[in-house]
Amino acid sequence: MSAHATAFGAAAARLSGHVGLLLGWHPDQFWAATPAEVASAFAAVLPPEGEGVTRDTLNALLERETNG
Repeated sequence: MSAHATAFGAAAARLSGHVGLLLGWHPDQFWAATPAEVASAFAAVLPPEGEGVTRDTLNALLERETNG
């Protein structure tokens, strides 16, 4: 097997695991989906680029969890 095929297989296995954990998909759902479907599903649950969690938001979440 070529290095490219090995790298692709490892990346696909990692992505399959991420899809299972984050989206609750079973392996057969992942392997039946197109790349566009996987990207669309991730886009629905991830913040838009550049709109990650700010330090202020993180501090507020920590404060809320600490103080109940």
